Amino acid sequence: MSIDTEKIRAGIEKELYVNKYNVDEHQSHLRVKDPEVCNKCEDKPCTYLCPAGVYVWESGQLTVQYSGCLECGSCRFACPHDNLEWGYPRGGFGMVLKMG
Repeated sequence: MSIDTEKIRAGIEKELYVNKYNVDEHQSHLRVKDPEVCNKCEDKPCTYLCPAGVYVWESGQLTVQYSGCLECGSCRFACPHDNLEWGYPRGGFGMVLKMG
């Protein structure tokens, strides 16, 4: 039995579309501690373990697209080198949760 990762990603992206974010354009709540550590990382699990796809490897470096972060904290466990710093967004920013 094989896992169709493309189908899973498409389903996740469909669900993420309904989320609402109040983006802090001036301060990220996510940070790469040392970019050189990412360059040496072979598997780059942060790029596929984050359900929102916040971490993207492009042009030889890790980019953090924090504006779509679900604030689940999975990236804290995804990096085997403890190279990602995670915190809650400043008050009033981040995911807007719906009640009811």
